[in-house]
Amino acid sequence: MLLHALAHTRSGDKGNTANLSVIAYEKSDYPRLARYLTAERVKAHLAPHVRGAVERHLMPEVGALNFVLHDTLRGGVTRSLAMDPHGKSLSSALLTLDIPDDA
Repeated sequence: MLLHALAHTRSGDKGNTANLSVIAYEKSDYPRLARYLTAERVKAHLAPHVRGAVERHLMPEVGALNFVLHDTLRGGVTRSLAMDPHGKSLSSALLTLDIPDDA
């Protein structure tokens, strides 16, 4: 199942860092997201855009995970010549990540 069936995203960018939040539609899906959305999987899925470390922050109270992607925006949105390297593009790409079914 693709992530977009379980959650939506919000994003932001500052300088060369992108910030992606993944918010479960249903709070009951949060444990599944926390299990399968690791910093390593997010970095691998968004390669080659993410050149630096990925930090994951759990927010169980609101059913969300926050990822900070360092060295990702090719110097920053206003400095990059790349087509649309913004956080919103990365958050849309993240929604195509496959999340295993919990059976």
